[in-house]
Amino acid sequence: MTLPLILCLVATVIPVFFSRLSATPVWLSIQALTLVWITALGEEIWSLHAMMSVAEILVIRVALVPYLLSRAIRKTPQARMSVMPSNLFAWGAAIPLIILAFKFGDGAQADHRALTLGVVAATATIAFLILATNHNPAAQLVAVLFMENALALFESLMPESWPIPVHLAVSAVYVLTAMVGSWLVRGHCITLPSRETKGELQ
Repeated sequence: MTLPLILCLVATVIPVFFSRLSATPVWLSIQALTLVWITALGEEIWSLHAMMSVAEILVIRVALVPYLLSRAIRKTPQARMSVMPSNLFAWGAAIPLIILAFKFGDGAQADHRALTLGVVAATATIAFLILATNHNPAAQLVAVLFMENALALFESLMPESWPIPVHLAVSAVYVLTAMVGSWLVRGHCITLPSRETKGELQ
């Protein structure tokens, strides 16, 4: 269980510090693949619930939502923008916050649940940091989707898995978030040039 959790954390941290917005759909897919791995390790893989959970993650989180995000981002002039501003202030705030959040995982050597909680806390902290430092709509959407994946990971800490209807509701919210966010990103891309032109005329 430790290896997929570490990979999930890596897929969250690397795009924030070393990646551009255009690459974030790939990292979201990698996060989702680690969720498949964790689901397979956490319960009987041949059970109906496990198979439906894996299918839901593969179809929605690995394929559909990253595809929607990729379509929206690649049409924006900000696609090559960093996920988080590359300056010492942002990095200086990010690193201590991640370390502080990961203190939840101090007991990881004794219990993988502590490590899971640390990854969830670090992912949520990173998402809030992106929301606070990057006001680009595409970056804001990426941050929200990161938090959605953290919520899915948090389920593995539950004594019992969520019922199928709850899974479907969470998946519907995830897809709806991606669709509305992608629409807003494309709308921002369309209106931005007109605003710039209006400013030049003035």
